[in-house]
Amino acid sequence: MQSTDWPDQHSKMLCELHAQGRSYAEIARALNKQFGTAYTRNATLGRGKRIGLIAPGGPKAARSDPRPMSAASRAGRRSAEAAAARPISAPSKPRAPVKLRCVGISPRLLSLDQLEPNDCHYPYGGDRDGDPITFCGHPRQPGSCYCTPHYHLTRLPPEETVVRPAGPLILRLVAAA
Repeated sequence: MQSTDWPDQHSKMLCELHAQGRSYAEIARALNKQFGTAYTRNATLGRGKRIGLIAPGGPKAARSDPRPMSAASRAGRRSAEAAAARPISAPSKPRAPVKLRCVGISPRLLSLDQLEPNDCHYPYGGDRDGDPITFCGHPRQPGSCYCTPHYHLTRLPPEETVVRPAGPLILRLVAAA
């Protein structure tokens, strides 16, 4: 990584070339040619911002020679224009409230440093700034980091599981022995 301390000569030339209206890529090439450096366009752009040549968030200059658009970007632009032309309609009916699942267990509310190796790691709290995060702390289910009620809470209920049919199995002989 190159140092951010540019020599005064380089910064002065950057200011002069910027005043001439050159792009930062052109400025980088000119600086590299003049001083034998390896500045990138982004390095000259960053230096220009640090010395106040560019106001942060300022408007971009329009290109004098527009680039041809690819077919994909033309299609994307058309769909964006079509979406902007469509009137925005209000939702027809309010959505049903989300049904939250919970378990009937009173957590021990242990801090992380109070947890034992076989305690449930289901978190509580931390919803607001400054709200401490505590953990369930009940004995956990073998093979899980949660107790049995929290293990089932974090898994989809049986009626919501998606069963995918098995597809055809095709075997190919890659190499004969």
